[in-house]
Amino acid sequence: MTGVRSEVEAVCVVREVHAHGPDGSGRTAIDKGPVQGRIAVGPLGVDGDRQMNPKHHGGPDKAVYAYASEDVRHWATELDRELPPGTFGENLRTGGLDVTNALVGERWRIGDGGLLVEVTMPRTPCSTFQAWMGERRWVKRFTAHGAPGAYLRVVREGTVAAGDPVQVVHRPGHGITIGRCFGRFDREAGRRLLDAGASGEVELAAGLVRYARRAAARR
Repeated sequence: MTGVRSEVEAVCVVREVHAHGPDGSGRTAIDKGPVQGRIAVGPLGVDGDRQMNPKHHGGPDKAVYAYASEDVRHWATELDRELPPGTFGENLRTGGLDVTNALVGERWRIGDGGLLVEVTMPRTPCSTFQAWMGERRWVKRFTAHGAPGAYLRVVREGTVAAGDPVQVVHRPGHGITIGRCFGRFDREAGRRLLDAGASGEVELAAGLVRYARRAAARR
């Protein structure tokens, strides 16, 4: 977004773990809210945050989740409700940063606390997200809008605070964006990502490799 300052508008961590699922036996940490001050960020995410289902959430390839305030504004209008930081389960709410068109493997330097992160893959909406939002057909609507936000890998540990500038310091040459992986993950996109991974241009998240292989095999 040329001429617009890219920054972290809020840093969010889990507020409360909730029961979820048909029998209430599951647990989710999707309930996140903003924290004040400068917060440490390590290989597994923002200090004070947690994930309850390591099979689908968290880990080095999904250490931090970023969602853009520009996309929040779309949903605030669409849903006619306020959507404060953390509503989407995001750790970083960003402003002035085109998260949907970030490239897989793109790197962001955040603030002056040494933090360097790398875009890995789009968020996949699930039934827990739908239950949390309380909106009919939410997964389908969120998917159709095509702005999933991005998971980030921590390349260099550091700290983050609301108001920190975000600078894109590296963009790989394969051209495949988070939005394309989410919405139009076709054969060409799969092949280009796999080639980029094989050449060492990017380190693909294991989950994205599976999707890329599936896409590349399509006729």
